[in-house]
Amino acid sequence: MSIRVMVADDQGMVRSGFSILLNVQPDIEVVGEAANGEEAVAKAGELRPDVVLMDVRMPVLDGLAATRRITAEEGHPKILILTTFDLDDYVYEALRSGASGFLLKDASGQELANAVRVVAAGEALLAPTVTRRLIAEFARLGTPRAPRRKRAENLTERETEVLGLIARGLSNAEIAAGLIVAEQTVKTHVGRILMKLDLRDRTQAVVYAYETGLIRPGD
Repeated sequence: MSIRVMVADDQGMVRSGFSILLNVQPDIEVVGEAANGEEAVAKAGELRPDVVLMDVRMPVLDGLAATRRITAEEGHPKILILTTFDLDDYVYEALRSGASGFLLKDASGQELANAVRVVAAGEALLAPTVTRRLIAEFARLGTPRAPRRKRAENLTERETEVLGLIARGLSNAEIAAGLIVAEQTVKTHVGRILMKLDLRDRTQAVVYAYETGLIRPGD
């Protein structure tokens, strides 16, 4: 069954280019396009895609507001933010708005397809290199911010340790090597962390760790 994708960007060439790159993949189908945030919200509800590629700077309704409205609906698609990665505060706000990760606009066709597959599968959305850049942005912004959720008292000592390593940008393989455990064990810990803290994915776990002060930039 194909992964259903919608592309939301106010530049027609970007929408067309991404659609062409994705439609040649045997397991991905572009089911619609949107030229602004309002249209993206309407079409997301109508077409029910699995993944929405969402630009931030769009007319009528920007990508962050559109993301908040889409992710407020039950059974909503995953949102992958399109960015040139000129990092500013919208990166942080995009994650808080419900986005699952970021995709560079100059990504290759294969990188684009792989990002869509990862998002659709609900797996780790931010590659370790991207997570590290996000951490640098947290440092610039002077986080932590006021926590929105309860602190992690119900995590075990090992789960707290794993959460800290996730927030530092380590992959499951790197965490497993550092703790001298199997990678599957790390995956199990990550799953329990997300469940106990009511977090959607690994991306939210990074935000949570910084918001609550579990990890501070420079640790």
